[in-house]
Order: sequence, then C-alpha cells, then structure tokens
Amino acid sequence: MAQKALTVIVVLSSFSLGFGLGACAQEPSGQAASTQAPLTLTFQDTLARARKNSVQFQSALTDQGLAHQDTVQARAALLPSVNYNTTYFYTQGGTGTVTPRFIANNAVHEYLSQGDVHLVVGYSQFADHSRAGALEAVARAKAEIASRGLVVTVIQNFYGLIAAQRKYSTMQEAAAEARRFLQLSQKLENGGEVAHSDVIKAQLQEQDRRRDLREAELAMEKSRLDLAVLIFPDFNENFAVVDDSQLAPPLMSFEEFTRAAETKNPDLRAANASLQAAGYDLSSARGGYFPTLTLDYFYGIDATRFATYTDGIHNLGYSATATLSIPIWNWGATHAKVVQADLRRKQVQRELSLTQRKLLAEMRSLYHEAQAARDELELLKSSAELAAESLRLTTLRYQGGEATVLEVVDAQNSLTTARTNYADGEVRYHTALGNLQTLTGTM
Repeated sequence: MAQKALTVIVVLSSFSLGFGLGACAQEPSGQAASTQAPLTLTFQDTLARARKNSVQFQSALTDQGLAHQDTVQARAALLPSVNYNTTYFYTQGGTGTVTPRFIANNAVHEYLSQGDVHLVVGYSQFADHSRAGALEAVARAKAEIASRGLVVTVIQNFYGLIAAQRKYSTMQEAAAEARRFLQLSQKLENGGEVAHSDVIKAQLQEQDRRRDLREAELAMEKSRLDLAVLIFPDFNENFAVVDDSQLAPPLMSFEEFTRAAETKNPDLRAANASLQAAGYDLSSARGGYFPTLTLDYFYGIDATRFATYTDGIHNLGYSATATLSIPIWNWGATHAKVVQADLRRKQVQRELSLTQRKLLAEMRSLYHEAQAARDELELLKSSAELAAESLRLTTLRYQGGEATVLEVVDAQNSLTTARTNYADGEVRYHTALGNLQTLTGTM
C-alpha cells in the first residue's frame, strides 16, 4: 500500500471536522512522560517493524528457507558425490606363510585407500527434485500469505490507534461542550429564563461525558499497547503515529481487481504448487517399479603396504563399477506407496477446487465490502458536519428560548456519535482495502 510522506502527526494535528488536538498530546493520568522524544512512525515504518517482530511471519520465512534447502539437497542427489575412504584389513595367515586363511581376502595385511566418485541414476531421484521445487514454491506462497495477513493486522492496529485517538479527542470536545452547556443553563436559571430541571439535565449530561472521556482514554491506551506489542521486540510506548487515514488510495475497478486476484493470489499459487508436488510425489513412488543404475569410480591403492610403490610395483590405480538394480518383488510395498501418493494427489486436487471456489466468493464479498465502506465514509463525513452545525443552531435556539434542553442534549449526542462513527468508518475502509490486497498482492 503506497503511503505518502506526511508532515502532520496525529499528536499535533487538528481534525477537519472539529476534533481538536490529537489525543496523544494528552498524557494519560498516572503515566510518566518519557524523557526522550517519541519515535514517529508512518504506516510503512510500522509494517517493517511488525515483519521483524512477528513470530508467525518469521516462522513462515523459516519454513521457506527449510524448503529451499530441501531443494538444494534433492538437486545434490542428482549429481556425483566424491568420498575418500581409508581401510586396513587384517586376516589371520596360514602357519609359516603370508597366505591369508580366508580365501575372500587378498593378504594378511591389506591397505585400502581410495577416492570414490559415486552416482545413482534413477527415476525417483528426478521426481524427488521436482517435488522439492514444487514444495519450495508452496512455502514461498505461504510466506506471502503470512506477509499479507500481517499487513491486515497492522492496518487494523495502526488505524485502530488513530481512530481511538480521534475518539478521545471527540470526547474531550464533548466534555468541554457539556461543561459550557451546564454553565449556560445555570446562567439562564439564575436569570429566571429556564427551570432547575434544565440544570439537572445538563449536569447529568456533563457527568456522562466525563465517564465517556475516561472510557475513551482507556480504549486509546489499549490500542496503543496492542500496536506496541506488535511492532516492538521489547515493551515501548514512546512512539507516535502519522495520521494518514484520509489519504487512503482509491478503490480499483472490479475488472482490475478480478484480473489481479486471478494471477497474483498466493492461496491459489500455493494450492497449484501443492498439486504439482503431489503429482511429483506420485511419480517418485512409481519410480520404485523402474531399475536404478549405480556408478562408482575408484582411484587409489589396494596393496599389502600403505605405499604407492611396493617391491617395484606401482600400487596406484583405478577401477570402476556399474550396477543395475532391477526391482522384482517386495511384497507390494511399492504398490502401497503408489496408492498412498495417488490418494494424497486426489485430496490436494479437491482442495485446489475448493480454493478456487472460495477465491471467487471472497473476491465478490470483499470488493462489495470495500465499496460499501467507501460510499458510507462520505455519508459519515457529511453526517459529522451536519451534526456540528445542528448543535450550533440548537444551542442558539436554546439561548433564545426556542429549544428545550432535551433538544440540546440530543444534538450533543448526535455530534459525538457522528464523529465516532466517522473514525470507525475510516478504519473499516482501510481494513477493507487491506483485505482486498491479500487477494491481489497490490501492497
């Protein structure tokens, strides 16, 4: 998700609908101010820190690294290996002779020191290499799934904190407005213009707003702690976030979204790669029916002394062997492996079909959710502006004796609700865009 550089920080910004100073500027009660300047984080900064600190995401990267090493090992199995072996054989000799008693041995003292180039050529080895490559693709896709899921989590926590700060600022404005109205009602009562019941209603409203302010403060601190746990390896609350919630990217057309989802969806890639891996696993199992060729080339000594020359004889030499192993009978073990692999392949094929159907359903559902969130956001903004104007006019009418105290209280509550709903609407829209990006890969 592209983020624009901003110079306005939420702790110092003034919300365009009259929210006042950001909530972070107010230090919660009981919390000591930090001696260091707070760390200012944009959304991209927050996401980068979350990727370093997320255990689930790092676990997915670890699985990807392990799968890559499996591919390296499978490729190495297709290539010749080189080993060096040194062996000493002692055999009991015949009485008074140097002839060994065992006919299978060459001498009483035999030294074997040879290098061996070893190669096994079989159908299963090639299938195993292809299977390892497909499983690496699965792990890579799952790592991308974990990354995109982390993006949605960061979006919810990052913009949730911004919304909580705005709600706290809203409650500050509401509490201040309730205090002003209480003072106004008391002044009018002293002038004999309103009844004492109006003052009582204003007092109840002011007390309610103070309680709401405290709850908003607690919610803001909880959101801050949730984000801090997500992005810092140690406990750190000394940070501020950049308020870019009003700069969300526009919603792409459904046709563009569909094309991107069909080609870049990591769940679909993982399912396709899993099906390929299952197919190679079946081929590897069938390889047990085919012959295996083993090649060995030896160079070194095989002599009665550990030396290159013995009694004028040159001991260094080479030999080569080629072994063709043809499977005949193993009590149905190979057939059982083939049946197992085929069952797994059919199950993976069913899972791929399910993934495709779920993708089509999610594409429509998430796009409609994002579309609704975008459309409603404009209405919520308009409602907040209208509620602010309604409160101003109702207060003026009350001062002129044309409105009741209940109308003023209702206008105050409507303004608070409208501003709170607008803050929640922005979080909903950003979250909806993040969910779309889990399908399209347009981060």
